[in-house]
Amino acid sequence: MLPEKMENALNGQLNAELYSAYLYLSMNAYFKSVNLDGFANWMYYQAQEEVTHAMKFYDFINSRGGRVKLSQIDAPATEWNSPLAVFEATLEHEQKVTGLINDLVELALEEHDHATNIFLQWFVSEQVEEEESVGGVLEQLRLMGEAKGGLFMIDRELAKRSPSGGGKEAE
Repeated sequence: MLPEKMENALNGQLNAELYSAYLYLSMNAYFKSVNLDGFANWMYYQAQEEVTHAMKFYDFINSRGGRVKLSQIDAPATEWNSPLAVFEATLEHEQKVTGLINDLVELALEEHDHATNIFLQWFVSEQVEEEESVGGVLEQLRLMGEAKGGLFMIDRELAKRSPSGGGKEAE
């Protein structure tokens, strides 16, 4: 049985994962609007990955006899000044999600909820991958500086991402 405090916290994370998907779809739309289709592609698959993460929480809550309680998803930002600004915001967001996952692990330990702790370990590892992936693109954008050719090279590389490979694997 899922402790009530844990159930509420997991429902909060389910909402946070759906917000992440919503944010990445907004970033996808931004990149589409400035004709950076490779960047848009990367964000599209990032959004899909976040929905998958949300469904992991959804299924886990149900499997533990809890009740999924969906709540309102906040509206994400819709405008950025540059691809660099988008990826700075993305890294900041992923770091926030890492903090949320760490808080859930702490709560699971406090509640002596070992099943939830084990479940959350996948997300702990996933957040390391998320921050590394976003950080890699961000570093390339910073190194590129004002070189427009570099932007198009990165765009071409990000276009290769797919749910079955071509960059960071979608989970």
